[in-house]
Amino acid sequence: MDTINKKKHQIASYIQLDDVSFDEIISLITLPTEMDRGDLSLACFKLAKKLRSSPKDIAEKIANMVMLKQKDVFDQVEAVNGYVNFKFNRITSANLILREVVSNREAYGNSCIGADKTICIDYSSINIAKLMHIGHLSSTVIGGALCKIYNKLGFKTVGINHLGDWGTQFGKLIVAYRLWCEDKNPKGINVSRLTELYVKFHAEAELDPGLNDQARSAFKDLENGDTECVRLFELFKKTTLDDVKEIYNKLHVEFDSYNGESFYNDKMQPVLDELESLGLVKLSDGARVVDLSQYDMPPCLLVRTDGATLYATRDLAAAFYRKKAYDFYKCLYVVAYQQNLHFKQIFKVIELSKKPWYNDLVHVQFGMVSLEDGAMSTRRGNVVLLRDVLDRAVEKSLHVISTKNPSLKDKETTAKIVGVGAVIFFALSNNRIKDTVFSYDKVLSFEGETAPYVQYTNVRALSILRKLNIEIDEYLSAPFTQIELASLSDSESEMLLTLIERFPAILTDVIEKYEPSLLARYILDLAKAFNRFYLENSITNALKHQKRVRVAIVYATHIVIKEGLRLLGIEAPNEM
Repeated sequence: MDTINKKKHQIASYIQLDDVSFDEIISLITLPTEMDRGDLSLACFKLAKKLRSSPKDIAEKIANMVMLKQKDVFDQVEAVNGYVNFKFNRITSANLILREVVSNREAYGNSCIGADKTICIDYSSINIAKLMHIGHLSSTVIGGALCKIYNKLGFKTVGINHLGDWGTQFGKLIVAYRLWCEDKNPKGINVSRLTELYVKFHAEAELDPGLNDQARSAFKDLENGDTECVRLFELFKKTTLDDVKEIYNKLHVEFDSYNGESFYNDKMQPVLDELESLGLVKLSDGARVVDLSQYDMPPCLLVRTDGATLYATRDLAAAFYRKKAYDFYKCLYVVAYQQNLHFKQIFKVIELSKKPWYNDLVHVQFGMVSLEDGAMSTRRGNVVLLRDVLDRAVEKSLHVISTKNPSLKDKETTAKIVGVGAVIFFALSNNRIKDTVFSYDKVLSFEGETAPYVQYTNVRALSILRKLNIEIDEYLSAPFTQIELASLSDSESEMLLTLIERFPAILTDVIEKYEPSLLARYILDLAKAFNRFYLENSITNALKHQKRVRVAIVYATHIVIKEGLRLLGIEAPNEM
C-alpha cells in the first residue's frame, strides 16, 4: 500500500460517526486540487443527509475529533467550507515517502489492484497496404501507455491491433496490382508502392468507373477463397506488418493479437443467429438491422441488401469473441471520437442481447489530427507519414545535441531517444479528446513543456548523483534521523516530496479516466518542481545533516521521472 492510501486509512481510523462505515469515509478522502491546502481532504457533503447536519458542522466536528486524539500525527487539521484538510507531520511524512521510493525503486507505484483482472485494449488498428501517418499516432501511443500503466497496477493486458484487413479496398488493390505493378516479385513490393497503387486506382477510377466493378468482383473472389486473390491479400498483409513493426518498436508498443476484420469472417454468423433468436434483427428495405430508434439512434446495420456484412457486424463478432477468449474485466476501444455513434450502437446491441458485460465495453475516444492546410486523405496521397515525423525529430535532436554537447558519446542513440520521445509526448501531453493541428514546429520543439525538458531534468539528477561518487543503496540504507528530516523545511523540498508521493495516485487516476495526459502533465510538474528545488538547495556542498536527505530526494525524483516516462513509452537517456 502506497503512503497516500496508508494515510487515508490512518485518517479513517480516527473518525467515528454514527451509521458511517470505515470504507465510506475512505471513499470521501481525496487529494486536494491545491497542494497548499494539505496532503488529503475529506468532503462532508455526502454525509449531510445521513447525519442530519450541515457539511460545515460535520467538517468542524471531524477536525476537532481528529486533533483531540492525534495531535502528533498532523501539523494541521482544518475545517474549511464543508471540507476537512489534513496536513500530516512534515518529518514523519518525508521519512515515509523517501523510504517508500528508495526501497522500491522502479517498482514504486506498483499495485495489485488489478490482480486476476484482464483488460483488452484495442488500439492503433492500422489499415493493411497503407502507410502509417500522423493520424495513427494518438491511438497508438494512448493505447500503448494504457497497456503499460494497467500492467504496472497488476492487471493482465491484451493489446489488440484490430487490423483493417477486409473490404472492397482490397479488391481495388488487387486490380491495381495486376494492372500497374511492373515488379511482381514479392520481395520487390513495399507499403509505399502499395499506397501509390491505391492512390492511382482512385485517380483512374474517376476517369473509368468500370474499374470499381472490377474491384467489387475481385473482392468477391477473395471472399470466395480464390487462390490467387488470397495469395495477394496475404502478401499485402505481410508487407504491411513487416513495415509497421519497425515503427512500433520505435514507439515502444507491442501487441498480443493482430486479429483484424478478416479473422471474424467465420464468427459473424453465430452472433447474427443469436440476435435473430432474440428477435432483435429486423428487415429494412432488404437489409438486416437492429432498430435503435427508441434510444435516439439510427438503426444498426448488420447485413446489406446484397448480403455483405459491415464494420458493425465484425465489431459485434469481435466483442463476443474477446469475452469468450479472455473473459475481460474491461475491453477498451482507443478510437477517434468520429466513431462515437458506431460504438454507442454496438454497445447498445450487446446490452439488448442481454449480455451483462456490455457495461464493461469502453470507447476511449480521442481528437483528430489535421494538417495546417486541411484534413488528411490516403486516397489523395495527402498525409504526413509517421515514419517521416520520427525521422525528422531524430534529425533535429541530433543537430541540437551536436551543437550543445559535441563531445557526448553515442550521440546518434541519444538523438533517437530524444527525438522519438518528443513526438510521443506531443501526442500525450494534452487531453486526449482535443483536436490538434499537426505542425513540425510544435512536435519538434525542444523548449518549454516537452519531453526533452523532462529528459534533461532526469539527466541533471543523474549528473548530481554521479558527481557524489557514492553507492546509492549503501549511502541511503541507514534510517534518516530527525535532524536530517527536519532540514527539509523549505517550500521547494515540501512541494517536490508532495508530488513524488502522488505518483501512485496519478496512475490510478489515469486508468479511472483512461487519460494518459494526466501522467504526462504530472511528470512536467515534477520536473519543474525539481528544478526549483535544485536552484534553492545545494546538494554536493550541503551541510552534513542536509546532504543525505537531499540526495534521497534527487534519487527519488530520478526514479519517478524515469518510470513515468517509461509508462508513456519514452526512454530516459543518462546523458544529453
